[in-house]
Amino acid sequence: MDERAALAMLGDRVPSAGDDCAVVDGQVVTTDMLHETTDFPDGTSRYTAGWRAVGASLSDVAAMGAEATAAVAVYAAPAFEKEALTAFVDGASEVCKQVGAAYVGGDLDGHEEFTVATTAFGRTDRPVLRSGAQAGDTVCVTGTLGRSGVALELFAAGDTERANDLFRFEPRIAAGRELAGTATAMMDSSDGLARSLHQLAEASNCGMAIQTPLPIDESVNDVASSERERLELGAFFGEDFELVCTIPEPAVGQARSATPCPLTPIGTVTDDGVTLDGEPLPDRGYSH
Repeated sequence: MDERAALAMLGDRVPSAGDDCAVVDGQVVTTDMLHETTDFPDGTSRYTAGWRAVGASLSDVAAMGAEATAAVAVYAAPAFEKEALTAFVDGASEVCKQVGAAYVGGDLDGHEEFTVATTAFGRTDRPVLRSGAQAGDTVCVTGTLGRSGVALELFAAGDTERANDLFRFEPRIAAGRELAGTATAMMDSSDGLARSLHQLAEASNCGMAIQTPLPIDESVNDVASSERERLELGAFFGEDFELVCTIPEPAVGQARSATPCPLTPIGTVTDDGVTLDGEPLPDRGYSH
């Protein structure tokens, strides 16, 4: 089984699973695992690894519309080196600081491959689930898409300084908090925009009609030579950690004004089917 099939199989055994975080008495909690061979390309600094690993879990907290409170991480590696460890903790601490949370430690473990497991916590009285989208709502996405795909190309080309910069993202905690009172459904785009749209549609038992242009990051122009390549990086690559949400159409203008980052309408919730410019949008994205 791939990850999605395994999660679907386990869903009946863990009824509270299925959203970006679990919700327990006003608290939200999520956990993630990242590996060197699949998540940290050659040239990824330990500072960036700490930032990105913890940031990925904080992004799940953002997707619930919650206030981030704290994060912990397990750092596993073949050997413990002072500079690598301190850089990792500095990156993890800095991304927490950016969103008003605290990095409060974790665990160390010997392992044949550099591996990180992170857990983040948050607080909310009104969590935004994936299951509330209604036909007629407007589909929106925060920020821009494609940065992580560009970073991967730059790592491969040896431009590690710029690649590391693109790999460090700000979790959309503030945006999620602002959208919590308005969005009917929300999740983060860690698996890619296209897959996120399919997951929201499945959870809400609806469809989505998306139109171009999508908010593709300007950096994509540096590595993509065609519109098809731009779409591939922006819609299918994933790992951008933006928020994908649905908002009642009358509330979109106010939401765009209040959200502390760009919020772009990209389509409309429909009764069924997920399309891009009238054609079926493949359910394709990042797979673990």
